[in-house]
Amino acid sequence: MRKKYFNDAIIGNRKMLASFSDKGELLRLSYPTPDYLQFIEYYDTGVKINDSNLLHLSGDINNVYKQYYSTDTNVLNTEIENTYFNLSMKQEDFIPIKEEVLVRRYTFTNYSKIDLDIKFLINSKLFSNLNNMVGARICDNAMIQYCHEFAMATFSNMPIYSYQLNNVDESIESGVIHDKDYIAMSNHSAIAYDIGVLKPRESRVFNIYIYINKNYKVDVLDDLIKEMDRIKNFNSLKLMMETKNYWRKYVDKHNVLKVKDYGPQYNGIIQKILRRTILLFPLLVNEQTGGIIAALEVDEDKDLCGRYAYCWPRDAVTISQALDMVGMYKDADNFYNIFLKKTQSQNGMWEQRFYTDGRLAPCWGYQIDETASVVTGLYQHFKIKEFRLKQRDMDFLKNNLSMCENAVEFLKQYIDNILGRDESISTLDQKYSYLDRKQIYKHMSYDLWEMNEGIHTYSLSAIYSAFESMELIYKEFQKENKKYKLPKNFSELSEYKKLVKDYILENLCNKDQNTLKRNTKDDYMDISIMGAVTPFKVFSPNDKIIQNTVQKLNLTLRTYTSGYLRFENDNYLGGKNPWPIATLWMCMYYKMIGANEEADECFKFVLNTATNLGLLAEQVDNEKMKSNWVIGLGWSHAMFILTLGLDELK
Repeated sequence: MRKKYFNDAIIGNRKMLASFSDKGELLRLSYPTPDYLQFIEYYDTGVKINDSNLLHLSGDINNVYKQYYSTDTNVLNTEIENTYFNLSMKQEDFIPIKEEVLVRRYTFTNYSKIDLDIKFLINSKLFSNLNNMVGARICDNAMIQYCHEFAMATFSNMPIYSYQLNNVDESIESGVIHDKDYIAMSNHSAIAYDIGVLKPRESRVFNIYIYINKNYKVDVLDDLIKEMDRIKNFNSLKLMMETKNYWRKYVDKHNVLKVKDYGPQYNGIIQKILRRTILLFPLLVNEQTGGIIAALEVDEDKDLCGRYAYCWPRDAVTISQALDMVGMYKDADNFYNIFLKKTQSQNGMWEQRFYTDGRLAPCWGYQIDETASVVTGLYQHFKIKEFRLKQRDMDFLKNNLSMCENAVEFLKQYIDNILGRDESISTLDQKYSYLDRKQIYKHMSYDLWEMNEGIHTYSLSAIYSAFESMELIYKEFQKENKKYKLPKNFSELSEYKKLVKDYILENLCNKDQNTLKRNTKDDYMDISIMGAVTPFKVFSPNDKIIQNTVQKLNLTLRTYTSGYLRFENDNYLGGKNPWPIATLWMCMYYKMIGANEEADECFKFVLNTATNLGLLAEQVDNEKMKSNWVIGLGWSHAMFILTLGLDELK
């Protein structure tokens, strides 16, 4: 498999998601949800001009590239100029809102002084394995690559000039392909189209469609042909304009944040990232369930990570808060009302991560903050809607009360276990006898970075906030109905909050320096300690212990570029890269204490390291000041939105 770790550009609708390199190569195509399935191992395009060999659109030495989105849309433009032949090739990629098809619209313009005879080639290899064998056939002027469940068809409204279904590698570089068979058991096939002869200054438009069909029926070929014939009749220019209009209206509707003036140098960058975030969020959300992936996948083989196209409840809670800040309330509603209800375990907890349809995904540990974050996030969702929409959605709280109560009971057991007050666990073990639940309640939880097991300041802060949020939820019912009786165990919530804070001060504090520690095992500094201030509010940002902790964070994690590492001795991808998440965390803290100069310095680091398309990454190369790893990370974009929204919610 070719390694393709960076998704430089992302487009899609609510069912189909595609990513591209900065040179326009189609890297990934996911369907029918953002996390399932990904079909393409690679999908190369190229041209044969006159007697040349194949000139790869995404890699010829004579190509010059310019890539940009059409303003406020998910329509991607890649302009490719081959300087040897003076041939301009504009590639416009988009996925219509109501169609499950990727449209690739090419405009070829001859700027040379000679005629150019152009053949356009597509070299497509799909993932294939023991349980997903891929074959290919040529039918109805289309290359159909199919497996048991799906068929992916590549076609145009022009006839296929030539094709090769077997042994493509032997001839593709020559630009001349041919095959005697119309059908093959190969997952690697190619087709060619004759664009024709372009005279000097002449232009020609050419459309490619990539359509994915679910094989619900045994005989699907007739249905597939009918659908392809329908798509071939599209007016691609009109369809592209309709797609642009949809997204521009979407941005106008959701660009509701009041952003302060950062000056002419940065206002434009802020708007670019803000608008790109608004356009990215719906592509990460499963519209039916509300599940939210962390990012479009970057590492299918798990060479460097455990993969990203899953829904972590904690990450999704943060993203859901950002959804609220840009008025995407329905998606946030679905996350709580559908996805979290569907995925909560019987004992009240949430596992590490899920597919967006609610099925349990591969996990490698247990994280208590996943459960705690949900309760806090749910209450914040209620309050933001009240603040923004001037309405109290008490039905939302009623519908999710039991879910929160079950989560809080689980969190109580976790705290009881830490403090040695776990007599009641035996009763729960009897209720859930199919699994030794004592192992779940033990305090060896992973931290939010999923790298260290133990007892963590961030995790306990999340639990503290969950107890406080549960108190506030009950008080909302009391506020709505004065006759509402608080539950008998209401007073326990305050008691547990005190137990948690006392435990932090006693066991997670460097007494000599009066600073917080990240866990009970070591004294390494970790940006997640700031979770005790924001969002979980265990401590005030002006508390002396927080001021001291921030000073120590600055001495250990702040880089010379003003970006922040996530923790000392990080070994993930070298561990020397600042994270926008970490830097925005510090920015939010500085905003809270009114340290505007320090806050702006953090914020500008993030602005300066966004991609040219306005996307934020997980990490930043500190020397090149460029995005490094997981471009378009939902958590990074969410922190950006929450940072912008902090002024509005003060």
